[in-house]
Amino acid sequence: MSETEQTQKRSAGRKATISREDIIEAALRLVGPHRSISSLSLREITREAGIAPNSFYRHFKSTEELAVCVIELAGSTLRKVIGQARFRAQELNKGIVRMSIETFIEQLTSDGHYLPILLREGVVGSDRFKLAVRQQLNFFEQELTEDLIAIAQRTSSTPARPELIAKAITRLVFAMGTDALDHPKEDHNEMIDELVMMIKMLITGAHAIARNQPVN
Repeated sequence: MSETEQTQKRSAGRKATISREDIIEAALRLVGPHRSISSLSLREITREAGIAPNSFYRHFKSTEELAVCVIELAGSTLRKVIGQARFRAQELNKGIVRMSIETFIEQLTSDGHYLPILLREGVVGSDRFKLAVRQQLNFFEQELTEDLIAIAQRTSSTPARPELIAKAITRLVFAMGTDALDHPKEDHNEMIDELVMMIKMLITGAHAIARNQPVN
């Protein structure tokens, strides 16, 4: 096939119109459990999306801006998934901590690769990517703080510094998630058991501190 014919074939496969969401989905299809979104080239993304490079720039200023959007989507999607898990735990009368952690670890191998994106870019990404991941962690911490306060109001038992406990739990879970990326799936159940116990110990300790000493 001549170069002209190849060019015509690529052009024929391009979409007439495309949205930001289409480009984000193309990027998500290219990343995987062991590939950073920061490694994607403009050529790869536009080829996967079926568009010309100029069409990409109608929606994003750079591949870095696209990557930040993917990180934000990963964070919001995960918060929604885990929020639904907490709701299901109440319906099934199952422990909220275990249900949330099981759902979190399941996301390591989910089709969207949302959790691996956050775990990876928070460690190996650029400063801008790391900042975007930290912002997503802050959102997780805020939601968990609200949950801890709501539970305390229902049980009349308030833990010391719920915002600090939320931060400790969030950072612990994400650190263990990063570790789980390097372990085979058959090891995940044991890791879930350990993580659930660690979180219960943190919460129990926070309640003990609240009972035994004033919090300034």
